[in-house]
Parts: sequence; C-alpha cells; structure tokens
Amino acid sequence: QLEMERQALAKEKDPASKERFSKVEKEIADVKEKAEAMRAHWLAEKAVIDEVNAVQEQVESLKVELERAQRGGDLGRASEIQYGRLPELEKQLQAATAKLADGQGTRLLKEEVTEEDIAQVVSSWTHIPVSRLQEGEKEKLVHMEDRLGDRVIGQRDAVKAVSNAVRRARAGLQDENRPIGSFLFLGPTGVGKTELSRALAEFLFDDENAMIRIDMSEYMEKHAVSRLIGAPPGYVGYEEGGQLSETVRRKPYSVVLFDEIEKAHPDVFNVLLQVLDDGRITDGQGRTVDFKNTVIIMTSNIGSEYIMTETNPEQREALVLQALRGHFRPEFLNRVDETIIFDRLSEADLKQIVG
Repeated sequence: QLEMERQALAKEKDPASKERFSKVEKEIADVKEKAEAMRAHWLAEKAVIDEVNAVQEQVESLKVELERAQRGGDLGRASEIQYGRLPELEKQLQAATAKLADGQGTRLLKEEVTEEDIAQVVSSWTHIPVSRLQEGEKEKLVHMEDRLGDRVIGQRDAVKAVSNAVRRARAGLQDENRPIGSFLFLGPTGVGKTELSRALAEFLFDDENAMIRIDMSEYMEKHAVSRLIGAPPGYVGYEEGGQLSETVRRKPYSVVLFDEIEKAHPDVFNVLLQVLDDGRITDGQGRTVDFKNTVIIMTSNIGSEYIMTETNPEQREALVLQALRGHFRPEFLNRVDETIIFDRLSEADLKQIVG
C-alpha cells in the first residue's frame, strides 16, 4: 500500500505531495528494515529449533541402539553409547534448549501446536468465535448479568430477563431448532435497547460487531420482502441475495436486531414468523439459511408514552402490553420468548452514563 502511494506521489509536483513523498519513503525504509530484522530473527530461531530436533533424533536413535547392544551382549558398544555419546548429546540438547528459551518473549516459531492454535484454525473455518471453543460456557453464563450490566446502565430487570432466557436456551430447555432466543424490547429512544443488543453480541460471540441491524422503516412496503430474503429468479437483484438472508448466511453466529419492528409490512412479519418458529428461511435462490445460532431482537417504541409518564410500575406494564396487543397479531407475540419493557433512565443513571 505504501509502495502504491509512493508511485502515485512521485508524479505530483506540489510541495505537500513532495513532503508526503519523503515521509512515505522513510516509512517504506523503516518497514523494510523491520522486515529484514524479523527475517533474520526467524532464520536464527529456525536454526536453533532444527538443531534441537536433530540432536533429539540422534538421542532417540542412540537409545534404541543402546538397547539393542545390551540385548545382544555387545557390552563395549553399550558402554560407549551410555557413558560417552549419550551424555555428550544430552549436553548439546540442553545447551540448544537453553538458547531457545532465551528468546521466549519474542518467539516467532512454535515447536508444538497448542489448543489455542487449533481453536483459531477451527474458528476461521467455521466462523465460531474462539472463546466458544475454549471457555467453559457454564462459568461464563453464571456471570452474564455482571458482564451485561457493566455496559447497560439502569436496566437491571431487562438484563436479568435476557440472561435468564439465554441460560434456559443453553440448558436445553428450548427447542434446539429455533433461535437461541427471541426478544421484543419496548421503550423510548435512548434507554439502552441497542446497547444491550451490542453487549449481548459481545458476550455471546466475542464481538459487538456480530450484530446485524435492520431498520424496519425501510420495509414498510409489500415488495420489501424481496429485499429481505432476496429476489426470485429472473428479477432484478436476484444474484445479490437479501439483506437478512445473505448476512446471516455469511455470519451465522450473530445477534439480529430488527429496529422499529412496528413499521414493517405484514408480509415481512410472515418471514419473521418463519424465523421464530422454524429457525430457518429459504432465500430467493432457494438456499436454506439457518438461524439456530442467532439471537433475534426486535425493538419498538409502542407504549413509550406510558413508560415516560406512568409512575406505577404495574399500571405502566399493563398499559404498555395493552398497546402492544392492539398493534401486533397474537401468533407473533406468542412466538417471542421474552417481551422486555425498558425503564426510563433516572437522573443518577444519566450521570453514570455521562461520567
């Protein structure tokens, strides 16, 4: 990249370009110097490892020969090996191993493949996060509220509800063919609905960017379904795939956030029902997209006026749920694992967030 920039700047004559050209040349020289130093270090380390391996092979070979000489009664050869050659080689091996240990902090080569190396390779093949392959999940789930609560302020009940639902799914108390969990987050803007989604993505998949956000205000029309799962053969955009189906197909371990779900067209809800019920959909190209390793989160502002004005918690919840049932079909609400009402943030919560 620096070489490309250098070639482009070489054609420019203005002072700023010339100054940048000089800086780029210096950066290139520094990079080359570091690369040469690393190569020399790598070659030296490789030579020591080769020496260790060669001496180890000789030691093993002599041990086999010693055993053979002892069995055959060749005491002279056995004595030569046991008291001469073997001690000499073991000293060489000890010296080479010590030399290798001296550069332990800056090792570029490994003699043995570790569990972490295997996990990294499998992770690159399967797109399963490394920690999912290594960390004891039971221990991780026990501290789920603490981990999520560090990021999401003032929503203890929401954090607890999400944590309990995820633990139930992980304990095998939920249909294994459905998503890990499905949640409907209710509350006004700015109370932490999206932040909890990001925190959940980081907790489950070690990356807050493992969150697929879909703005449902863009899916208010009937034809928008094709944008979600891909256009059928013969239609424009057929090869591109759908925004939902293609993204989940490429990132099967994700939190899928449907923002402002109440704005979606009824036909879009039919797609969501299939995801929530079967844990899979068929895209426009006829491919099955698996949602079993996703968490589905839908957010809505329905009932926000009651959250902001009603002081009685029980009355507030009743009014919000009544508004919810007035907007969404029962078959949709019944397929959601948890409907979570976010509290309005107190002054202390806001100070903690700002601070």
